[in-house]
Amino acid sequence: MARRIRITVAYDGTDFHGWQLQPGLTTIQGVLEEIVFGIDKKPTHVAGSGRTDAGVHARAQVAAFTLENRIPVDNLRRAINRLLPPAIRVYDVVETHPDFHPRFDATAKTYQYTIHTDEICPPADWRYVHWHPYPIDRQAMVAAARIFEGEHDFTAFAAKDVKDHEGKSKVRRIFSSNLEINPDGRLIYRVRGSGFLKHMVRNLVGTLLHVGKGNFDEADLKALLRPNCNRKAGPTAPAKGLTLWSVEYGQSTDSETPIVLR
Repeated sequence: MARRIRITVAYDGTDFHGWQLQPGLTTIQGVLEEIVFGIDKKPTHVAGSGRTDAGVHARAQVAAFTLENRIPVDNLRRAINRLLPPAIRVYDVVETHPDFHPRFDATAKTYQYTIHTDEICPPADWRYVHWHPYPIDRQAMVAAARIFEGEHDFTAFAAKDVKDHEGKSKVRRIFSSNLEINPDGRLIYRVRGSGFLKHMVRNLVGTLLHVGKGNFDEADLKALLRPNCNRKAGPTAPAKGLTLWSVEYGQSTDSETPIVLR
């Protein structure tokens, strides 16, 4: 009998062409599907909670696939990790209900974006931060981040998508949007919402940097969130500063449920 398997995956996305399977390119989904095929001896689709872009990282991406092999879940985790490259690790494997879908069943996602503002960026951090050693108004950015909270039309913050012709709504609900100033020269932006559009978080960050430079003010941000806005948001921030932090299922959306990684 087939089993529905849910996994929690962390990865350094630097050397991958994103999550989604692409012919001739190395992707997270492609690597996982190849490994599961070796275990189950048949082609298997590994669905993810979202399609992270090339260069984007994940602390707790959630994925699922159907498996006929009766291997115990702990042994399955060990087998997958033994075959994975060091840049990808599966932290949790559980058997779930047959209809579970990591994207459609998710109730909230959290992303974190890190900006390093000191003159020198430590080499060990280079792959995981956006280095921006230029004068910016940090307090203005902190205040502006809260404007994104609530339900808004984020069309101005979405990149063009092949599915745009379907005319689906680009209204999303943001539960929290916070920018923290760390003593070590880092700005940590964390945003939690019901779902996100293509490049949306990176465009939110690029817009906050525009605020920090004095190019946008509060009125500009509110205008960008109006329905049918024809203005353009700030530039898309580099992928490497972004990490998919957590995905939530079946929990209240009022507060984040932490994920414990083994």
